[in-house]
Amino acid sequence: MIKHIVSWNLKNKGNPGDAISVKNALEDLNGKIPGLLRLEVGIDFSFTGDSANLVLYSELESKEALATYQQHPEHLKAAEVVKASCCDRRVIDYEI
Repeated sequence: MIKHIVSWNLKNKGNPGDAISVKNALEDLNGKIPGLLRLEVGIDFSFTGDSANLVLYSELESKEALATYQQHPEHLKAAEVVKASCCDRRVIDYEI
């Protein structure tokens, strides 16, 4: 199993609607991409200097499923919503 975790900061931190739009676009991928087992998005409430504004946590069947996910048309569509609202992307992929 692969765990794919991504964090972002919002370009416009004063607009909480951007975080909700990103969350909805990404969570809508559940059930649409082969090999994607689970995906959730969290919106930070702590607002510390060290925290990111959003985090994506996802589980995929394999490295091949991650590659499929990353190129899937539904993911690419959601990525446009993310790119419009977010910056400072950090990612980690690991296998368990």
